[in-house]
Order: sequence, then structure tokens, then C-alpha cells
Amino acid sequence: MAFDGFQDFLTALERAGELRHIRCEVDPHLEITEIADRVMKSPNGGPALVFDHPRNCSVPVAINTLGSRKRISMALGVNDIEEIASEIDDLLKPEVPAGLVDKIKMLPKLSRLSAMPPKTVSNGICQEVVRTGDEVDLNELPVLHCWPQDGGPTITLPLVFTFDPATGKRNVGMYRLQVLSRNTTGMHWQLHHGGAEHYRQSEELNRRIEVAVALGGDPAVIYAATAPLPPNLDEMLFAGFLRRKPVSLVPCKTVSLQVPADAEYVLEGYVNPHERCTEGPFGDHTGYYSLADQYPIFHVTALTHRRNPVYPTTIVGIPPMEDGWIGKATERIFLPLIRLSLPEVVDINLPVQGIFHNLALISIRKRYAGQAFKVMNAVWSLGQMMLTKIVCVFDEDVNVQNMDEVIWRLGNNIDPERDTLIVKGPIDVLDHSARMVGFGSKIGFDATRKLPSEGFVREWPDVIRMSPEVKARVDAMWNELGL
Repeated sequence: MAFDGFQDFLTALERAGELRHIRCEVDPHLEITEIADRVMKSPNGGPALVFDHPRNCSVPVAINTLGSRKRISMALGVNDIEEIASEIDDLLKPEVPAGLVDKIKMLPKLSRLSAMPPKTVSNGICQEVVRTGDEVDLNELPVLHCWPQDGGPTITLPLVFTFDPATGKRNVGMYRLQVLSRNTTGMHWQLHHGGAEHYRQSEELNRRIEVAVALGGDPAVIYAATAPLPPNLDEMLFAGFLRRKPVSLVPCKTVSLQVPADAEYVLEGYVNPHERCTEGPFGDHTGYYSLADQYPIFHVTALTHRRNPVYPTTIVGIPPMEDGWIGKATERIFLPLIRLSLPEVVDINLPVQGIFHNLALISIRKRYAGQAFKVMNAVWSLGQMMLTKIVCVFDEDVNVQNMDEVIWRLGNNIDPERDTLIVKGPIDVLDHSARMVGFGSKIGFDATRKLPSEGFVREWPDVIRMSPEVKARVDAMWNELGL
């Protein structure tokens, strides 16, 4: 199911009992963060929140809208995110129809794929109000100052649109924007992401790069901006696949870009080559403040929005928080794509405590010596998974979603000298422990059973399990035990 914009999604959340309105006045400077943080850390992520009366602003603030498994599933139009993974897995199967019946069975797949490409429309609600030039004032938005040491108020849920200056291909990423003045922000283009590459190419040509930033829209579009897609796969194409309906894009007013027609707000503008500002510190999803550094400046030439907008936002910090559920959706949805390169993979868990890029727990069907190390090296070559600091590989019978079992197996199954692999390479720029920004070391642990062909000459013991017959007898008497 596709939503007719962000407010349509909020209505669906309210009908489902997943949203609460905060009627009293609350300050976007720190207070909304403190309230939202407590809610996000409550069981199952707590409810979505709409702050109806942010202090000094008439625009409501929506937060934690994707902050539970139920809500991220609703956002993507399914009962559970595993449905999308199953559908992708089905689409990836290289089946060749043998006859008429098989061809008819293929029609739903073909229909699903044909619904993906975005379409251009002449107008959209995101441009019901248009302000350009001196009329632009970002201070009118209820932008959150999230944490005490933050460098300033920061737009945290933006969809940043750019084009590759060489190929014209679009990139949509989520890069925070620290508000510097009424019409400028920092542009936190991280080193290893698509927007940063577009900017590097523009700098090499000594050209400014046009940028458009959308806030809101169908939540499937918001999610698509966070997805670790291959470089040549358009995020708007992927969003169309998720929502089962093409994304409608409208031309911007002052730049030659297109943005979702149903967005709440759109910021249009440009970034000059070789122009930098001090951006940060910022309380980040690592749970630590990312340090202040030099980043490009985004000059806003137009601010457009719908009448009576809602301001979508999020906060990040010590997990668990809303972004953990976005990460869990990515883990499940992209598992079939990982299996294309690594068919031995049974399951993967990127635990929220590992903040996505710090820890990957992987179970495999082990068939030969050194296979766990092969998987580690392959993972470090897969797109954004190259940034994974710790990879732990287990046998297929290990439930990597169960942290109790993971820690038990890890502690029992590794010999540190034999089963550890340390490599050097690119790491996330937010990793404050690394020797240099964006470069450091990564480690893998082989927690699988060891084979004789790996030089293991001892007998590998069995896991303690009760016999099925005894379990059945105890099951039968359980209600009589009074336990």
C-alpha cells in the first residue's frame, strides 16, 4: 500500500493506535529530544509522537514514526518486513518459464517490476507555498537542537537529492544538515557515500553542485534514502518497488532537480566547490558525539512546502532508538541480496547495540576448511558492509538473533589465536576509536565447529540436549506440576 504523503501515514498510525499527540508546549531545544529518547527506549520502541505546539513555532513536529517493527512494516506497506525479503528472494530466483502455465505464473512478478520507475508530474503539494531568495528563512522550521554539545540545530531526516555530474544518475541519501543561518546549512556528506562522491567530482570540475532536500513524503521513500543500494540503483526506483506504485516527482523551482511531489518541505539550492564550514559536534547514533570537522556549505535558494505542514524528524544517540528499527528493516530486506554473493549464509543479525556498522553476526552452512574466513572477507567487500568492524561467523544451527546463544557460542567455540582474522581498510568516519578518520582495522571471529581439514585433531563435543522422549513425557505432565 502506498501512502499519499507523510500526513496520510500519520493518520494510519493514529488509527492503528501507534501515535500519541503531545498537546502541551515543548521546546525543540533539547526538551523534545529528552521526551523522545525516553519513549524510544521503552518496550517495543514506544509510540510515534506528534508535538502539536513546539515552542516559538506553529508547525507540529513528528518523531519516532518508524520506531518499532510494526511501524516500519506499516511504512513499507506490509504486515512484517520479512514479507519484503521473501518477495525479493522470489524475484531473484532465476526461473525460466517452460510453458504457458509457468508464463502466467510469472505475470505478477513482471507486473511488480513494471510499477517501479518514478514519474514526473507538473505540480505537487510540496509547492503549495513557495519562498525564494530573501524570503527563505530556515529559522521558521522547528529544527531540533538535539543534544547539549551539538554545534547547532540540525535537520536529521532529510532526503538529499544530487546528480552525478558525469553520468547524470540520481543519488538520494540521508545526510544531516546543521542550520548555520536563515539560508545556509552544513552538508554532512560522509566520505563513503554517494552524495560525497558527486561533490568530489564537481569539485574536480570546479563547479557548484545543485542540491534539493525533501522532508517527509511517503515513508517508503524516506526509508529508500537510507537503504544501502548498489551505486547504479536509483533510490526512487527502489521506493517504487517498495510502495508498489511509482514515486511522483515534481521539478524544483530554482534548481534542475526533481523531488517527491508529496513532501512536507523542500529545500533547494547549491554547494560551491572548495567552500567549507565547521560542522558539529553532533550527538550521533554511535552514542558519542561525532567531532566537529570541515564540511561543505549548502546555500538554500528556495524553501517550498505544503499548506499546514508537519515537520518530520528523528534523533540518534545511545541505542536503542528509532534508527535501530530502520536498520533492522535493512538487515532483513537485504539478506537475499547478500545471499547472491554468499549463498552459504543462513541468517544475519546486525544488533542495535552494534550501531549497524560495528557488529555483524552471521550463520552459515559450513562445508569446507576456511569457509568462515572466506565469508568475512566477502562481507568486507559488499558495499557499505565494508565498514563492519566486527564479523562473527557461526554454524547454521545457531540462532544469531538470540544474543544469549550468540555469546555462549562465541565464548565456547573460538581459540583466539587460531580463529581471529584482523585486516586493515576503510571504516566508518564516525568511528572515534580509529587511528585515522575513515581508516583502521577490522576483526573477524570464526565461531564455527572446527574440521579436521582445518588442523583440528581433537573431538568436537556435542551440545547438551535432553532426549526427545523425556521432553515429551515432561510436556505431558507439565500442567500437573503447578509450575
